[in-house]
Amino acid sequence: MAQNPGRRGFLVGGAVIGVGALAAACTSNEPAPAASAAAPTAAAPAPTGGNDAPGTKVVIGFSAPAADHGWIAAIAKNAEAAAKQYSDVEFKPVEPTNDINQQISAVESLIQQKVNVIVMLPNDGQQLNQVARQATDAGIPVVNLDRIFPDKLSYRTWIGGDNYGMGVAAGHYIGKKLKDAGTSNPVILEIQGIATLPLTQDRSKGFEDALKSYGFSVTAKQDAQFTVESGTEVASNLLQAHKKIDAIWNHDDDQGIGVLAAIKEANRSEFFMVGGAGSANAMRDIQAGSSVLQATVTYSPTMASSAIKLARLIAQGKGMSDLLENQVPQSITLASETITKENVDQYLPLGFES
Repeated sequence: MAQNPGRRGFLVGGAVIGVGALAAACTSNEPAPAASAAAPTAAAPAPTGGNDAPGTKVVIGFSAPAADHGWIAAIAKNAEAAAKQYSDVEFKPVEPTNDINQQISAVESLIQQKVNVIVMLPNDGQQLNQVARQATDAGIPVVNLDRIFPDKLSYRTWIGGDNYGMGVAAGHYIGKKLKDAGTSNPVILEIQGIATLPLTQDRSKGFEDALKSYGFSVTAKQDAQFTVESGTEVASNLLQAHKKIDAIWNHDDDQGIGVLAAIKEANRSEFFMVGGAGSANAMRDIQAGSSVLQATVTYSPTMASSAIKLARLIAQGKGMSDLLENQVPQSITLASETITKENVDQYLPLGFES
């Protein structure tokens, strides 16, 4: 989720459509281990007919940050996997980079090549806004993935996750579980990503608002910078500072590897934990039931698969088959879903490797 600032998108208005429904209708610099080469492809079912039937050939340009983190790596792999499923799509990715100027140059090269549509996850929406506007002005529609451009004239469609909704989902899971257990004055800890980012603030606000509905509040929170090392350090500090804990929400499953390592090292198990984003690692832990991690709330990189599908439809002048409108919506916010031991088998094929 960086970590590159703004890895996960800023919240915007728009239809709330789950990843599965969308597919049917059409946050870190921590290096990922070699084993993370596998990426989810189940989120993009093979084309069968309707809008998925071969049509006018389109060239889709793609630009994203360097795949030096589990979530970002899965973004690129999902996009490529979705494009390969269509015989009428030529996928033209440019070199991934965390350098703003290099990404601008890469997108300018796609404009010069006159691709039909560009899917872009910018390193920074504000700083990449102008080159996206150049593409749009050149007649090339832009599908803005996750980190939003401030100028709506710079993109045709935005698709991304719901950061506030992540917090709400985590807050309801924790609040209900503690309420049902009859816990009074619970000690609830929150481990953020990067506290200064709007996306993190949205997550914390959603968490706070949901907990309020149960009469609860956050006891203490600290940011862990979306890295495994910081996750370990921050969790260790919080565990030392609080001799009794009832629940923890960790914003990011990638940094959660470090958080869980610290918990194991401290030999603490009197509380339960909720993760964030929906990594395969976290889902396997939930499935095994062998740690304090009992749930995670999604911010799925499968949105990249959906972005490719949307780009294809836009370039071919089609709308989404489950909607009455003739054109693809201007804004789509994906719902944050809660993964528990009861439904983890359903979500595991969509998980990304941290």
